[in-house]
Amino acid sequence: MSQDFETSDFANSSPEHELASKEIDLEGRDFGHGGKADDASVVSDLVGHQIEIETVNTIKYRTCSWQKTAALLFSEYICIAIMSFPWSYSVLGLVPGLIVTIAVALIVQYTSLIIWRFCLRHPDVRDVCDVGKRLFWDSPIAWYVTATMFLLNNTFIQGLHCLVGAEYLNTMTDHSICTIAFAFITAMACFVCSLPRTFSELSKMATFSAIFTFISILLVVIFAGIGSPYTGGKPVEDPIVRIVPAPGTSFATGLGAFLNISFVFIGQITLPSFIAEMKEPKDFWKSVTIVTIAEIILFSVVGALVYAFTGSQYMQDMAFGSLGNDIYMKVSFSFMIPTLLFLGVLYASVSARFIFFRLFDGTHHVGNHTVLGWASWSAILLVLWVLAWVIAEVIPFFNSLLSIMGSVFGSFFGFIYWGVAGLRMSHTEYGSGFYKMRGVRGWVELVVNVALILIGLFFLGPGTYASVESVIESYHEGNVGSAFICASNGLRS
Repeated sequence: MSQDFETSDFANSSPEHELASKEIDLEGRDFGHGGKADDASVVSDLVGHQIEIETVNTIKYRTCSWQKTAALLFSEYICIAIMSFPWSYSVLGLVPGLIVTIAVALIVQYTSLIIWRFCLRHPDVRDVCDVGKRLFWDSPIAWYVTATMFLLNNTFIQGLHCLVGAEYLNTMTDHSICTIAFAFITAMACFVCSLPRTFSELSKMATFSAIFTFISILLVVIFAGIGSPYTGGKPVEDPIVRIVPAPGTSFATGLGAFLNISFVFIGQITLPSFIAEMKEPKDFWKSVTIVTIAEIILFSVVGALVYAFTGSQYMQDMAFGSLGNDIYMKVSFSFMIPTLLFLGVLYASVSARFIFFRLFDGTHHVGNHTVLGWASWSAILLVLWVLAWVIAEVIPFFNSLLSIMGSVFGSFFGFIYWGVAGLRMSHTEYGSGFYKMRGVRGWVELVVNVALILIGLFFLGPGTYASVESVIESYHEGNVGSAFICASNGLRS
């Protein structure tokens, strides 16, 4: 399918409506650079045109405020993965762990602002696949490669949530039925929650999810403090808290802990999709900045406190299992139910949009309640969730494979793409000698953007190596089972 987005007509435009025939030429335009009034006016006019097109539609996409977008970002980043930070700190040591947390958060903030600037320059961009195509000189190959990674990344995250949902149900019920069935129940629950068509509607669930996630995190910190240094009412040795990594920590183990922290922050793949549904895209910086500040505070405080209360000798991969008390674990884990469902829902919705908009681009099914539109939207989501469930169950080392995929995809969607975007935008605005024309700032931007590309290559090389090593170690330790196994994956304190 041709991906020519040189006109401004948004995905939900109706061909029968007279506004759909209006075109705003984007070719040669350089939006949003330098804060120039004329550029801001062009962007505002284009977004206003997109919103005007939607006035005759019953489903309106450009409806997200920056507050609603912040709620979506909160639900994406402030999630169950935060419970793995104490383990990462136990491997890296408290000080390096905190440094890595702050450094990665600031890098992701910077790349998020690059994405924002890029989307302001190209308000017709609908998702990261459009971004990938534009970054590499409108190459169809770049679009297809980006689309493949995009769909695989999102589907694997959906599969992870099928397994985490089964983990919760096994933990609560002491494995009352087969894990495969629990995972399928989770997939179907997520499918139902995925049905809303706009991010504005999903933001309500996102807010609910973020609130309950915060309560769960708070309970884990409180319970870790209450329970330590006792397990089951019996005194044990004081927690061992290391400032630096323990002697003998292997490169693969240390890198694995580093990647674990990094992968939690790498969520830029969804940002172009969020920006595409904002009423005022120029306000996106507010959303991402507030969330970054919250991430740094929450991740650092929770990771450090739970590690300090629990100690290296009692630490498990997921902090819930380190509480030393089944009641504490089950109560705090239960408040994670909304995020167990919603984060997978968010990625499924982003994937469904990508497919749905391209199947029905320019038709009234996108912007209106039609039988075909809703049937197709539901069918796409159902296929995505069934596929995610199958992938999660058929691959016996799914979690390790997820780390490999995270290294590969994270290298591009977390760093390489945005280093290239920063260089491309500076080149477009100031010419080939952009780094000389802007003095110190130009040289700093050049160094930072090249560094982003190199960090991405590090993820792609050593990062993938460390993830592959974890698969090999799992096989050697006999921790890899077979496909579609019924054994419990529940947490045990």
